[in-house]
Amino acid sequence: MNDHSSDAAVITGATSGIGLEVANIIAARGARVILIARRGHVLSEVATGLRPHPAGPHLAFACDVADDEALEEAMSRAVHEAGIPTALVNCAGICKPALLANTSVADWRETVDVNLTGSFLAARAVATRLQRANLAGSIVNVGSEASFLGMPGYAAYCASKAALLGLTKSLAAELAPGIQVNLLCPGPVDTPMLHAEFAGSGDPKGAWQSEIARVPLGRIATARETAEAAVWLLWDAAYATGSVLSLDGGTTGAFMGARS
Repeated sequence: MNDHSSDAAVITGATSGIGLEVANIIAARGARVILIARRGHVLSEVATGLRPHPAGPHLAFACDVADDEALEEAMSRAVHEAGIPTALVNCAGICKPALLANTSVADWRETVDVNLTGSFLAARAVATRLQRANLAGSIVNVGSEASFLGMPGYAAYCASKAALLGLTKSLAAELAPGIQVNLLCPGPVDTPMLHAEFAGSGDPKGAWQSEIARVPLGRIATARETAEAAVWLLWDAAYATGSVLSLDGGTTGAFMGARS
């Protein structure tokens, strides 16, 4: 395993779920972590709970990734304190299930702003600094099985995650060879966001079982194993850029029809 003690790594959406686990793994592998999310009080707790870094404390910045000015200010402060980050994992995301007729323009825009525009802004903030300094780096965007599948009631989410695939491939082509850009596409993952979706269904236990039933491997992924895949793409997949890793238990690769 390579030594990453000289690396600073940005993780968005770092207060829970996949982002929180990515932060823990990256800190354990020796990097200094720059946490970005909206919930400032939780961010501070996460930062203090990470494995300490010899160069100084891990950094936490409360901001909305879709707010260009706030994100740029956070990045400037991070660079001043920890140097130019060489790694970025875009985990920030939201999901507001609703049928088309019930999807408000505000919810549509917020979903696209956070899931797509936020990833674009964070990637731009990191990549432009790396390019100016002639440094190599790696970016991982967290997409979804919804990058490939159409799901009733998820128009905004599916659109944002499908667009993230296009953004990833475009950035990979533009930023090569110095900066790798790859996409991780999980299926259902045991996170607070998924539990919130099920809570809104009116039958959380039934929704959980239905979710398991559609996965060929017969279970819902843990946030930890999903985060491990993200970190593998970030640092260990040396010949990957513009690549898409589907870690979905088979939902996009195996037909779950009638079985004999």
